[in-house]
Amino acid sequence: MLILFSLPFVLESQSADTPTLVSPFTPTTASPTSFSLTKIETSTEDFVPGEDQQGFSAADYDPTKDRIADDERQLHHKSVKDLELLKNKDAQESVIQSDDVDMFSADYKETLNERNGNHHNNNIKANDEFDMFADDDMFVPSPESKKPIQSIPVIHEHAVGLVDNYDDSEGYYRILLGEILDNRYHVYSNLGKGVFSSVVKARDTKEGNDVAIKIIRNNETMYRAGMKELNILKKLIAADPENKKHVIRLFRHFEHKGHLCLVFESLSMNLREVLKKFGKDVGINIKAVRIYAQQLFLSLSLLKKCNILHADIKPDNILVSESKNTLKMCDLGSASEASENDITPYLVSRFYRAPEIIIGLPYDYALDMWSVGCTLYELYTGKILFPGRSNNQMLKLMMELKGKFSNKMLRKGQFANQHFDDDLNFLCHETDKISNKEVIKTVVITKPIRDMKTRLLSKTSNMTDEEIRLLNAFVDLLDKCLNLNPEKRITVREVLLHPFITGKIQT
Repeated sequence: MLILFSLPFVLESQSADTPTLVSPFTPTTASPTSFSLTKIETSTEDFVPGEDQQGFSAADYDPTKDRIADDERQLHHKSVKDLELLKNKDAQESVIQSDDVDMFSADYKETLNERNGNHHNNNIKANDEFDMFADDDMFVPSPESKKPIQSIPVIHEHAVGLVDNYDDSEGYYRILLGEILDNRYHVYSNLGKGVFSSVVKARDTKEGNDVAIKIIRNNETMYRAGMKELNILKKLIAADPENKKHVIRLFRHFEHKGHLCLVFESLSMNLREVLKKFGKDVGINIKAVRIYAQQLFLSLSLLKKCNILHADIKPDNILVSESKNTLKMCDLGSASEASENDITPYLVSRFYRAPEIIIGLPYDYALDMWSVGCTLYELYTGKILFPGRSNNQMLKLMMELKGKFSNKMLRKGQFANQHFDDDLNFLCHETDKISNKEVIKTVVITKPIRDMKTRLLSKTSNMTDEEIRLLNAFVDLLDKCLNLNPEKRITVREVLLHPFITGKIQT
């Protein structure tokens, strides 16, 4: 028997905290089937928050910390010129928030002093949540930067021109809240810094909408990286003129006092923030997961069409609209042409890193499919699937869930000898609890010892038959997204025809 699920995707009023969604993939009807993001039918008493036997909390995870550790390892693979950039990448940066800034206030005068090289302000608020390179949180306003634009007075160009030094010692543009960029963008919030750029929120006085502006550092290496991202974004936009493929929209770019500036659409929050608000430690509703999955796979189809690898897909780099009914893939800073697949063991954020990256095999579009699979698991469960503290532990967790790697994969991997012996047994790197020194143990893994299906289907007592069928299809989809062998992993073309995506569920 064939059951067809039609999930219209229109936002309906339910409550301020539990938006209701309907799907763009089916025609809107007079009385659409709707659903909440939250798992209102599931008792939270069944779940233990934090890092427990069921997994590591996705809502509480700060990807910046793990990115720092990976960057230290990656230093060996970078040029001397890039070493200092990577060392500073995740440093906590002081940023000016919009709450207390007034054109004639002490804070504003301190900002002017900062731009002019006088670093004696000890009262500037710090915000280490926004890392442009590791995450794309910079498109999301911080909780402290939501003061209405009317409270930020315009600083006219002649006043800005009185400033002696526009850049700091590292090439970041010294932002003045209230200044006008490119004769149209009124800056009212400073979202933070990353290795490539600083990011501001601004009101487009010409169009009347809010935008996020990425201001690339005044540095030749950073400028080249910014131009690469710009060209990739242009290619994606040209291939999606009707804006239906769920990749963040670049409106335009310009140069300002030697800085390349990229102007993006402004969105509400990223998927990790969605989990924190609507599904902390329990995840979101399976129907909502399905809708988000449809849109994610459409974004992958656009990347595939344009021969682009994203190479850093994770909840932090997926933004949602204010109504929560539309998501956009963002942060193309790590993206590249599929032909530019230089083998490195630290591509992609670790928890979302495909096994072929760690082992050292040539990679392609399958690496993004793996990352999406990990992300979808997080959305439904609220837990991180592979919370490994290192590449070695990541491989161990993967094999515990999916079984051993094929001998063919291991023999071809450039880095396999770091994790497997001559007989292809796993070399488990652990820290001795007594001596605190690293020890290496040979571990023979022949079959999985964890069962994803059991974990996902263990809380179905309050679910409808329709939701249970949908959940079974979801389990099958994840199994195909997370095949250890990239050559056997489900493709973008195949995934768009999968029953979980189409709604054509066999009973």
